[in-house]
Amino acid sequence: MFPFFSYKTFFFLLLSFPVFPARTFPDPLTELTVDVRNSTWHDFGKFLDAGKGSEVTGMSELKKYFQRFGYLRPTPEMNFTDFFDENFESAVTIYQKNLGLPVTGKLDSDTMTQIVSPRCGVSDTTHSLHVTRHYAYFYGEPRWVGSSPMTLTYAFSPEDMINYVALPELKTVFQRSFSRWSSVIPVNFTEAKNYSSADIKIGFYRGDHGDGEPFDGVLGVLAHAFSPENGRFHFDAAETWAVDFKTQRSKVAVDLESVATHEIGHVLGLAHSSVKEAVMYPSLSPRTKKVDLKIDDVQGVQALYGSNPNFKYSSLLESDISSSWGLPLERRSSKWGTSLVIGVLILSLCL
Repeated sequence: MFPFFSYKTFFFLLLSFPVFPARTFPDPLTELTVDVRNSTWHDFGKFLDAGKGSEVTGMSELKKYFQRFGYLRPTPEMNFTDFFDENFESAVTIYQKNLGLPVTGKLDSDTMTQIVSPRCGVSDTTHSLHVTRHYAYFYGEPRWVGSSPMTLTYAFSPEDMINYVALPELKTVFQRSFSRWSSVIPVNFTEAKNYSSADIKIGFYRGDHGDGEPFDGVLGVLAHAFSPENGRFHFDAAETWAVDFKTQRSKVAVDLESVATHEIGHVLGLAHSSVKEAVMYPSLSPRTKKVDLKIDDVQGVQALYGSNPNFKYSSLLESDISSSWGLPLERRSSKWGTSLVIGVLILSLCL
C-alpha cells in the first residue's frame, strides 16, 4: 500500500502538561501497519549519516517514504532523485521533531531506526512544529456528542469476521479494550444486537472493501478506523490475529487487543501520540502486547470528554508521570549498532 520499496512497508507524541494544546491532523482515517521485510532493508545501512549535499543510490525510494507520510510534496510522476537536497533536509528535520527524535537534519541512527520500525500508515500531513510532543487530535477535534454519561453502541459484522478465533473469546477482547477507555471518561460502550444501527461497526476485511482504503494482505496495513462520528472500525482479515501468544505461535502474529485498544482511541477522536509508551503511538511490533493506557492517552481523551467521576490515577500512571520528568532526550537516543541488532531481530520474525 505504501509507495516505499514495492509499496510494502512499515508496521503498525514526551509527556507534557495538559494545559498545552494538542496537535491536530486533517486526515479522518488512521491505519495501523506492521513492517514487511524485503531484501532492500539490508541496504538501509548505506543511508546512515547521509546529510545535505550527499547522493546515495536508492535515496529516491527513501524519499517516497517521506512523501507517503506527508513530509515531502508529491512531484510530477514521483520523479524523486538520489540527491539529499534542502527540501529533503527540511523533511527529515520535521520528521525528527514530530517523532521526538534528536533533531540533526541527517539520517542518523535514531532516524533510520524509526524509519525501519513498524508504524501506522496515516499520513502526518500537519507540518507545523510544536514545542510540546504529546497526544493529538484530528482536524477540527471531532468527538461524539451526547449527554454525559454517554453510551455508544458497537456491533460486529454478521458476515465479515475471522473464523479461527471463537466469537465469545473475540468479544471478550473487545470488551476489555472498550472498558479501558470507559474507565477514564464518562462514556460507556454496549454491544448492540443490530449491526446496522450501531454507532461503531467492527469487521474484518480483505483488499478493497468499499471504504476507499483497501487492505494490502499479510502485514503492511493492519487496521484502520475513522474519526467521530463515523464509527467504522476495520481490521485486515489477512493478518494472523492473536488473543493469546501461547496458543498462536506464528512469528507474524499481531495482538488483537493491542490494535483494538489503539483504534478505539481513533474512534473517540485521538490521533497519534509522540509518547512512545502511549497506546496511541503509531508503532507496534509482531508478537507485542501494548494495551495499558498511559497518562498521555488519558489526558488526551479526557480533554475531549472529561473524566470518569470514578477514575483515579493508578500507581502505574503516577509512575508514568514521575518517570517522564526531567528525562533528557539524549538518554532516549539509541546507538545504531544496538538499533541495527534490534532491527535484525524484528526482521527475522517475519523471514
